[in-house]
Amino acid sequence: MQEGEAAMASLAEVRVEEAEPMENEPQARPEELRLLEALLFASSEPLDTATLAKRMPEGVDVKAALEQLQADYASRGVNLVRVANKWTFRTAGDLAWLMTRESTETKRLSRAAIEVLAIIAYHQPVTRAEIEEIRGVVTSKGTLDVLLETGWIKPRGRRKTPGRPLTFGTTEDFLSQFTLEQLGDLPGLEELKGTGLLDSRLPTGFSVPTPSDDPALREDEDPLEPGEELDLALAPAVEPEMPPEGGNEGGEGGSEE
Repeated sequence: MQEGEAAMASLAEVRVEEAEPMENEPQARPEELRLLEALLFASSEPLDTATLAKRMPEGVDVKAALEQLQADYASRGVNLVRVANKWTFRTAGDLAWLMTRESTETKRLSRAAIEVLAIIAYHQPVTRAEIEEIRGVVTSKGTLDVLLETGWIKPRGRRKTPGRPLTFGTTEDFLSQFTLEQLGDLPGLEELKGTGLLDSRLPTGFSVPTPSDDPALREDEDPLEPGEELDLALAPAVEPEMPPEGGNEGGEGGSEE
């Protein structure tokens, strides 16, 4: 009889232990993180903090929740990143090779296009004539057309000077393509020297400008007219070309390669 009671007591202890919750069971994640995940995964484009906040329950600290979600995904196959002050999920950088077969084959930009893109990024807003003055060669319309087709640059407005030339600036697609949160993340003078993109023996006083993220038109810019045709706006007659310093007589400057 005593042996039977002992067996029953032992069985009861086992059942009690099985009923107790496991210490290693995953805890439920905060609801705001689940909501943010759903919104970001469902969106076809990056979302800013204000847009996300409108869809969240009242009282949620969206900034803190985004930072927590970013930390949660830091070591996963997809990461939460901020591009142009907007949030989106991207494949982890070290796993980009997995998508090589899915990637669209693109043509490599010419040296001229890369130079023009760099000048626009650092000097915006900048006109075609100003680009030519910096480069020292005439910039063809085709080079600007290529960059416009990529969506990395756009016309901002018109300079308040004779001929009212177009001013150009970069786009959010440019920041997204080069994984930049803001234009201020572009490499500075010392970084460019370190990568070998600039000669370490530069002229005295040489500097790399700090680009501005301010999308507002400057005092010397007029807004574009509604429905203005881009092809007509880019026609050479719109913007008088000045020969770069050191050009040949007769108004002919150098030509880009």
